[in-house]
Amino acid sequence: MARERVLILGAAGRDFHNFNVVFRDDPTYEVVGFTATQIPGIETRRYPPELSGPLYPTGLPIWPEAGFEARVRELGVATVVLAYSDLAHADVMHLASRALGAGADFRLLGPDKTMVRSSKPVIAVCAVRTGCGKSQTTRFIANRLRDLNKQAVIIRHPMPYGDLAAQRVQRFATYEDMARHSCTIEEREEYEVHVDRGFIVYAGVDYEAIVRQAEQEADVLLWDGGNNDTPFVRPDLWVTVADPLRPGHETAYHPGEANFRAADVILVNKATDAPRAQVDAVLKAAQAANPRAQALRAASRLVVPGGEAMAGKRVLLVDDGPTLTHGGMPFGAAKVAADRYGASEAVDPKPYAVGSITEIFHKYQHLDRTLPAMGYGDAQVAELERTINATPCDLVVYATPIDLGRLVRIDRPALRVAYEYEEMEPGGGLGAIVDAFVRVR
Repeated sequence: MARERVLILGAAGRDFHNFNVVFRDDPTYEVVGFTATQIPGIETRRYPPELSGPLYPTGLPIWPEAGFEARVRELGVATVVLAYSDLAHADVMHLASRALGAGADFRLLGPDKTMVRSSKPVIAVCAVRTGCGKSQTTRFIANRLRDLNKQAVIIRHPMPYGDLAAQRVQRFATYEDMARHSCTIEEREEYEVHVDRGFIVYAGVDYEAIVRQAEQEADVLLWDGGNNDTPFVRPDLWVTVADPLRPGHETAYHPGEANFRAADVILVNKATDAPRAQVDAVLKAAQAANPRAQALRAASRLVVPGGEAMAGKRVLLVDDGPTLTHGGMPFGAAKVAADRYGASEAVDPKPYAVGSITEIFHKYQHLDRTLPAMGYGDAQVAELERTINATPCDLVVYATPIDLGRLVRIDRPALRVAYEYEEMEPGGGLGAIVDAFVRVR
């Protein structure tokens, strides 16, 4: 019987996971390869035979997504599978139309088919868009579990941008672990904040193996999602973070809307930064889309030691890269802090950008006088450093989850902006929900 030929559209994360848990060992399918987008420099690799299983003894090719229709026709692909996140619904259908136009079916795999089951209780933190505030929410839950004498081990959404075989299972407990795995800025932004607080983080490529290893160290597994993707591990408590600064996005992006509809808890973050009408609009959308979920408001509280130094200064704003790029935000917490502390001007970094940073500004023209902290590899980190130091300003204000000063040399005064989750609901919010979850486990 002929095997069904499949092409997986991805971005070095969900695509590999879907292959591993659905297609790798199923002889009714023949995956011809992957395509790659969103992340620079990942489309020239090969999914290695060490990970691809006996049906694929030489591994699988990874091609650029551009022109994937030609691959469909040349290789006789029957089904194109979309396997990456934070896409507007219209963009999903454009990809579907391209697949249909080339003669293939188009498929999305649901969470039930792709989530790994764990023997330990699982709390998942997801979002409706990139940049809603998952990280501080995950930190809050991890700290709450620690206060309850429960060992939380964090499993992070994948970011395997290097040697895939070597990244099969990654465990991060120290800065040395991150250096040994040659982590990019984007990876360090997600791992370092947890390691700083004494938590162990797992990530990698093979999430069945990752879960089994993490279970050996955990009382509770805490899924820390990426972008607006659905969980890779089946949650017992599903928390979805929504953003009232982008009202309406909760039902306009894939697969964030699925998170919104599946959640046990919908957390409307940044509720003190957005107009009340926008907060209310997201709460109303939650009631309409998922009335069984408990909807809460929360704040993303800025922490800016020495913030008074911004007063009257010309500042360069540096913010989290993914939030500004495929998250679609024109600015981030650095601008909020600069406005709050009275900076006189945000200097436009575009005229001073070099190399791939110039290309980022060309691609994401919505960016408003802010520099995305891009660092997918040593060359891009160097270009980010050159851009920062070439931009004329009195002060660099960076609001990246990682301490950017550890990775780039900034040749002028700099301030770091951090942000932490803060409860808003009288009588108990997310903390009370976590307490109740632990009591019944």
